[in-house]
Amino acid sequence: MTREQPRLRSQLLTWLLVPLALLLIADAFVSYWIALEFSRRAYDRSLIEIAHEISLHLRGPAEALELDLPEAARRVLLTDPSDRIYFGVSSADGRAIAGVAVPAPSGKIVHGPHAEALYDAVIGNAPVRVVEYRPDLDGRSRQRAVVVRVAETEVKRRDLAREILLSVVAPQVLLVLLAGLIVWAGVAHGLSPLERLRKAVASRKPYDRSPVEVTDIPAEVRPLLQSINGLLGRLDRVLTAQSRFVADAAHQLKTPVAGLQAQLELALRQQDTAQMRASIGMLQKGLDRLARLVSQLLSLARNEPAAAISVRLAPIDLNALALEAASSWVPEALAKSIDLGFEGASAPVMIEGDAERLRELMDNLLDNAVRYTAPGGRVTLTVSATPLPSMSVNDDGPSIPSEERARVFERFHRLLGTRYDGGSGLGLAIAQEIARIHGTSIALADDSDGIGNAFSVTFPFPGKTEARDLDSM
Repeated sequence: MTREQPRLRSQLLTWLLVPLALLLIADAFVSYWIALEFSRRAYDRSLIEIAHEISLHLRGPAEALELDLPEAARRVLLTDPSDRIYFGVSSADGRAIAGVAVPAPSGKIVHGPHAEALYDAVIGNAPVRVVEYRPDLDGRSRQRAVVVRVAETEVKRRDLAREILLSVVAPQVLLVLLAGLIVWAGVAHGLSPLERLRKAVASRKPYDRSPVEVTDIPAEVRPLLQSINGLLGRLDRVLTAQSRFVADAAHQLKTPVAGLQAQLELALRQQDTAQMRASIGMLQKGLDRLARLVSQLLSLARNEPAAAISVRLAPIDLNALALEAASSWVPEALAKSIDLGFEGASAPVMIEGDAERLRELMDNLLDNAVRYTAPGGRVTLTVSATPLPSMSVNDDGPSIPSEERARVFERFHRLLGTRYDGGSGLGLAIAQEIARIHGTSIALADDSDGIGNAFSVTFPFPGKTEARDLDSM
């Protein structure tokens, strides 16, 4: 069972909304800390004022201090609707003067410039904030003999911090929710071109290979659309070539098969042995032509751009390959009294190519030259290393008119009026396809001696072959 692939919309929303949520949480913690610190400072000032006010009501000498705090002042200073306030006055040596025992600091504390210090403590299991104040009673900054401590529970401090936090975070939550909705709508709108592209591709007919047209495509999506249209274009060329090949094959095979069927029926009706042998001989020739046609059709299919796209070129010696090809055609040339010659280079001529296909190219060019050259004529296969590696086949056959030279490489095209008309018109087309696979083409010109034709192929130097787009050939 395959795992469901993540959707782009979900990934975008995750990468956008999750950081927003994390930022909101972090901001809430920071805001709460700031609010708590703000409320603590505000109420600390009030606590310090209470300690100062209590110190103003101390009376008597240092050794017999008393607190003269009227009840009305006590209620004003020490009564709070939310918190409990405790105070204690003691001498420097720890003798209680007034109030209750407020916990002293657990460690060493530093008093500020006004002789007060703040610290946290616990009274009755309740956390309190304490201010310790050492007033200068005689005004001469001598050894201060009295300590005033005032403690307050932290209820209203926390309440204020929560109120500040709520007033800060609530708008931010609403802002994040609004931003989330905007992000959701923005992502949906931003991905709408992809959805339109998906629908445009999904709604196409199976045999519709025309370019996909989608309007208002962003620049980031356009390369994808261009790649899809490029693929459709290559697919159209491949399928068109296949359809053309099937149509051509069906057209070319129909007549030979019908002829073979007629010859077979004629041979079956013959009573005379000699006539039957003659009919079988004609049938044999027809089978040979059919076999050659089928072989060429298969070769043409094998060298189609779509089929040959995986061809890997390797270093080969063009000189040795051409010598081998010329040698194999000597018996055929001798049978027609044709002077078949080979003019090779003095050293190996290295190119990058497919040896089997190049041999097929040479065989087709030699076959064309030998078939159309009259007895007593000459056919020469030449290999040269300069200025670029090249090979050519020169014949004494009928000169091809300049207006026909481009068409002779078309499939099933045959020149009218030639003495030999037994070809299928595929040899030169196959040779041209093989040349294109090797990044070149076959050039056709008059022979240098003014008689016949010269078919030449020029190859790039080894290692200099440019990248070949077989689909565009």
